[in-house]
Amino acid sequence: MKKSVFLTGILALASIAIANSKTYDVDLAHATQAGAVQLQAGSYHVKLDGGNAIFTDVNSLKQYTVPVKVENAAKKFEYTMIDATSNGGVDMLKDIQLGGSTTQIDF
Repeated sequence: MKKSVFLTGILALASIAIANSKTYDVDLAHATQAGAVQLQAGSYHVKLDGGNAIFTDVNSLKQYTVPVKVENAAKKFEYTMIDATSNGGVDMLKDIQLGGSTTQIDF
């Protein structure tokens, strides 16, 4: 009986951790610099982990971790939007507004 309750408790904690690790989908049309990391063009899942953004390439599942500054806006962002600039032919990520939340991550 004790093992069953213990196992149920562990499964409940694991499901809470999974639910809290929300990911956001972003598509990069060109190779883009995110902090010190160069991301190739393609689709990525982005997840926040404390002061880091973790980019997971949808095709290769390779992960890239980038330190970020997390800010909260006054109201929720309707869509996930990327703000980037092009400097000398290189796209530089400035920030990402995470849709459905008030969170903005700055690079």
